[in-house]
Amino acid sequence: MENIIEIAKRVLFIEASSIEQLKERLNEDFLKAVEIIHNSKGRVVVTGMGKSGLVGRKIAATLASTGTPSFFMHPAEASHGDLGMVTEDDVVIAISNSGETEEVIKLIPFFKYFSVKIIAITGNVNSTLAQQADAVLDVSVKEEACPFGFIPTASTTATLAMGDALAVALIMRNGFKKEDFAFFHPGGSLGRKMLTKVKDLMHVGDELPIAYTDTVMIEALLEISSKRLGVVVIVDKDRKIVGIITDGDVRRGIQKWGKELFDLKASQIMTPNPKSINEEELAAVALSKMQKHSITSLVVPDSNGTLKGIIHIHDILKKGIF
Repeated sequence: MENIIEIAKRVLFIEASSIEQLKERLNEDFLKAVEIIHNSKGRVVVTGMGKSGLVGRKIAATLASTGTPSFFMHPAEASHGDLGMVTEDDVVIAISNSGETEEVIKLIPFFKYFSVKIIAITGNVNSTLAQQADAVLDVSVKEEACPFGFIPTASTTATLAMGDALAVALIMRNGFKKEDFAFFHPGGSLGRKMLTKVKDLMHVGDELPIAYTDTVMIEALLEISSKRLGVVVIVDKDRKIVGIITDGDVRRGIQKWGKELFDLKASQIMTPNPKSINEEELAAVALSKMQKHSITSLVVPDSNGTLKGIIHIHDILKKGIF
């Protein structure tokens, strides 16, 4: 078992070293690649065979998710019709560790004919692919991490890292923001956190637990119970928010007044000026506010202070916003 652990450590060391060495190869060609993509009016078409193709799919996905329209094109399928997806406004990222992959090299004349810019990611800067490219990103490694020295391991890791470096550089060059990332990930946790607003989750209309200042507490209790939000919002005759009564207030009231509590008015028990939030705020902000004040709900007033809704912590958590 010890030997296996040592082998794994060696793999990680070699791959980490391969990535570390990439820093020394970031030059004018990297800057040129960033500018080529930034100035492009089309999309980034990523292509590569085998393991390079698998890494290419990830690079294309990362670029697309960070605001650079991209897709992966299989080089073998390209020669059988998929080249029709490429336009003269596009940019090609061609990945080949050897720089001589036949399926990729065969596509170069087509790209040249339509003056499509080519960015090569290769481990051989003297290869055919590198010589034909407009920018060359060198991902050569001293050794692969496998015991035979030829299974793509360190080289694919280096290629993946270079793709990430390119994507992140473009994020900064394009002024891409966290909110933009969320926009492209509406189904992910970040998307839910950055896009879901209070108004999307709050309870409204008949779901709202409401009582007036002169409502007897027994009736207010029935409102808390029937609406199942653990609170009742106290409003005046114009439906403007004046206070709130929580189930915690009820428990403390019973300890203080006993059964006499049920005959008191809501105005005698309520907490005035309850914590509130605007309906246009993010649900994540509402959650943060609840956590800060150790409460489970916030009232949502309109611009006149009239009750418009209530958002409960359970609604936020069920949405997957943490």
